[in-house]
Amino acid sequence: MKQPEPAPFPHPASLLQLQTLAAQHRGLSIARFFQQDSRRVEDFSAEAAGWRLDYSRQLLDREARRALLELAQSAAIEEAREALFSGQAVNQTEQRAALHTLLRATATEHHLQPKLEEVKDCRHQMAAWVDRVYSGEHRGYSGETISDIVNLGIGGSDLGPRMVVQALRPFHNKKLRSHFCANIDPAELAAVLEQLNPARTLFIICSKTLHTEETLHNAKSARHWLLAGGAPENAVASHFLAATINIKAARDFGIPERNILPLWDWVGGRYSLWSAIGWSNAFAVGNEQFAALLAGAEEMDKHFRTAPAESNLAVIMSLLEVWNATILGAESCAVIPYQHNLAQLPAFLQQLSMESNGKRVNRAGVTVDYATAPVLWGAEGTNGQHSFLQLLHQGTLLCPVDFILPLAGPLGEDREGHQRLVANCLGQARALMIGRDESTAVNSLRTRGLSRARAQQLAPHLVMPGNQPSSTLSCPQLTPGRLGALLALYEHKTFCSGQFWQINSFDQWGVELGKELGMEIYTSMEAPAAPAFDPSTNALLERWRHEQ
Repeated sequence: MKQPEPAPFPHPASLLQLQTLAAQHRGLSIARFFQQDSRRVEDFSAEAAGWRLDYSRQLLDREARRALLELAQSAAIEEAREALFSGQAVNQTEQRAALHTLLRATATEHHLQPKLEEVKDCRHQMAAWVDRVYSGEHRGYSGETISDIVNLGIGGSDLGPRMVVQALRPFHNKKLRSHFCANIDPAELAAVLEQLNPARTLFIICSKTLHTEETLHNAKSARHWLLAGGAPENAVASHFLAATINIKAARDFGIPERNILPLWDWVGGRYSLWSAIGWSNAFAVGNEQFAALLAGAEEMDKHFRTAPAESNLAVIMSLLEVWNATILGAESCAVIPYQHNLAQLPAFLQQLSMESNGKRVNRAGVTVDYATAPVLWGAEGTNGQHSFLQLLHQGTLLCPVDFILPLAGPLGEDREGHQRLVANCLGQARALMIGRDESTAVNSLRTRGLSRARAQQLAPHLVMPGNQPSSTLSCPQLTPGRLGALLALYEHKTFCSGQFWQINSFDQWGVELGKELGMEIYTSMEAPAAPAFDPSTNALLERWRHEQ
């Protein structure tokens, strides 16, 4: 069967114009843009829901931005976002809506009202559970109060809740401690359980189907630990909750229906922290702060749905991603949050971006001939300054950066330390832009007492070309509402990029094959016959057998 020709970029006129401008920009300087344009910072910034995006340090001028906004128009981004919010089947391969925005909505279109009522009922049940545990009405099997919550999930059932719990540490209710286990490696669960008292621990199993291998195995191990710790068989009802579609499987596990909250097939895992998947978040910060998280996300939803492209944060960030990845050829991008509590944000955004837009075929199933999602990575500042930022300053790769910067630190924390943190963030962004030429390097070495000859010899090692693009997202202080808005912003940016690339951002078939093959290999490990896989797999299996 003859393979179809690769699909070209879906907006050919825009592509030609952008490629022409990109060729011109390769000789241009971001620093010079500021010299030539006194209003660059004001005009290359936008605000919404407590966040200000400054993208004036990106490698594009007004003409390139105008061309990108024309791309947004030709991609019919306004129609696409209406399809998203109105519940159309934007996930066309699975014929599903993607209504994660409904999970934080307070109102919606008439035809979606029944779904919103289900969501509100779920929120009410979550809140009631939090109240019962906080008040001591719900206790463990021995009558002791609950002191620890353990979230058992993986992927979207772990990354989002885990990130939120750490991000909102200053807002924690001190009555409960939060823990997470995702990996099937027994070492992770063992490290969690060794801190806990079975009589005072409440587990939340988070799995849409309750068939996820890692989550189901960890849940069974947790139940065994509970019973081995002296609990009777019926204690599962006091120590396990579940967020799932599969009510029967949860009941078969021993969880009564009153302990089960629903999930829906119109929400993908990586978009689900706003649902019962966020149960652990509500326990950690309390109902009021969890509601504030949802309200911040809803505020960003309203901005995304109504703001014109030129001032729409999600559209702008997506256009910058297309410009950098598809047009300028950046194969990766970094997210660097300058607050320790946001240390898990890059991991959360990795799944959101790369599982959504890491695709090589368009919506018609035809292989594309253009770059789609870049590799997303990052770490908290200032730790990154002492590891990977060396490559960004002096390496050979183009790698745009998103700096995330709360301008004030968490409540009650070291003001001077946070001031130094802000200074480091601004310094790194400035250094990536301006770099350092050889004459400046010589002068710097001379001020350190080196001879001119030695300074000239070492100077090339201190040269930094600069001109590395970055954006800065800043807010006055990180609160539950602003965190919700930030996460919703990246969700909408991811959706927009999928529209520009004409790929489906809501399926994830690529995660399946390795899991299927892993199950085949697991089954073969107990078989007496020699394995029949590829030579490398067979050899490693034989080494495994030898070590048992």
